[in-house]
Amino acid sequence: MVGMSERVLENFINGEFVSSRSTDSFPVYDPATERVIATSPISNEGDVDAAFTAADRAFDSWGESTPAERQLALLRIADAMEARAEEFADVESHDTGKPRPSLVEDEINLSIDQIRFFAGAARILEGRSAGEYMADHTSVIRREPIGVVGQVTPWNYPLNMAVWKFAPAIAAGNTTVLKPSDTTPLSTLLLAEVAAEFLPPGVLNVVVGDRTTGSAMVDHPTPQLISITGSVRAGMEVAQAGSRDLKRLHLELGGKAPVIVFDDADIPAAVAGIAVAGYFNAGQDCTAATRVLVHENIHDDFVAALVAYARDNAQTGAPMDDGILYGALNNAGQLDRVSSIVGNLPSHATLELGGSRQGDRGYFYEATVVSGLRQDDDIVQQEIFGPVITVQKFSSESQALTWANGVQYGLASSVWTKDHGRAQRCAKRLDFGCVWINTHIPLVAEMPHGGFKHSGYGKDLSMYGFEDYTRIKHVMSFIGE
Repeated sequence: MVGMSERVLENFINGEFVSSRSTDSFPVYDPATERVIATSPISNEGDVDAAFTAADRAFDSWGESTPAERQLALLRIADAMEARAEEFADVESHDTGKPRPSLVEDEINLSIDQIRFFAGAARILEGRSAGEYMADHTSVIRREPIGVVGQVTPWNYPLNMAVWKFAPAIAAGNTTVLKPSDTTPLSTLLLAEVAAEFLPPGVLNVVVGDRTTGSAMVDHPTPQLISITGSVRAGMEVAQAGSRDLKRLHLELGGKAPVIVFDDADIPAAVAGIAVAGYFNAGQDCTAATRVLVHENIHDDFVAALVAYARDNAQTGAPMDDGILYGALNNAGQLDRVSSIVGNLPSHATLELGGSRQGDRGYFYEATVVSGLRQDDDIVQQEIFGPVITVQKFSSESQALTWANGVQYGLASSVWTKDHGRAQRCAKRLDFGCVWINTHIPLVAEMPHGGFKHSGYGKDLSMYGFEDYTRIKHVMSFIGE
């Protein structure tokens, strides 16, 4: 891995790096070493205004660009990222603590593929056909870019989430101001640098900072849409602030995915699939398979098999360590949160595996399994965002579905069974934006990602995600003599 020295970060505005107007700053840490790798400004209202001014000015021409021009720019960005994939992986690993050897395949290549998908999507925007719905009048539907958008990304998949935001926005003809998480800004700044070679100045701007910077973006009068991936709390704050200016909102928030394992499931296959989907990225995934509901007939066997599999296959360690499945938690606060949740288990719960920080340097946490839990336990109801899998025992399909739906979230879920009819019944009744059957966590660019209830609204990926960055206009023409 290429070594990184501490650097002072700048914003990327109007096609170039510029120093922040703020004198306030904070350190950015490598989660695997706790070493400071950068100093980031806390960008202020002046920085945000400069970024939105650049985006607004750029929209005058970018909004008039053809789909072919936007497609070509995105394809060139994807090609440039592919040529520098190893560099992106180095930066992302330092920023997040993720395992370095698999990062290109696991995340960088997926981000490149998703940019290429939205490049193609730019050419196939659909609308209803023209028609005469009133005598002597023809109606046409126009699908147009919204304008300038503001976007905020989280720290669990910094580069990938930046792609989910900026690619559909500019493919549709919008310009954007993007704010990465305060703990993981580096790969987004590299993305802006690469994209600048192929985009006019001001089309993609990146402003770094903390929550106050994000609040300044939401409060700014220019953006017509605010898109955020983050916590439920953050989503609610954005919704409240955005409502004061009637901004459109796109919210992808938390999750607490139920994983229902019936007694006819292939236990070894289910255990392996669930363990990987639960511990990958240290469980820091809104769709992670960390809330498992197992039929009472196989509960004990399943728990024993899960513990054995996790002990042998779910290792954590430094990014270049051999044989690790996941790296460090992202930051000290997240390590404290996971430790506190597991450290305050109810008396009826059983800690089957793990439950402790690993080592005394870096934010590493052991793969953990907890059984004996009840539906109203906090660890069942609240998102952990760590490598902790909980197991509950159910007795009937109806009970499993009631418990599965009995949380505030509605992002993702999975069902493990050999019974096709049961799988389809569960898919219908599960109140989640995605239902996987006999698998959990794979995503493809062509299919939508987004949830219900407190998991937010709006879709990422797919044509549905693309269309969220457009607006609909009705044009009616008098055609009579």
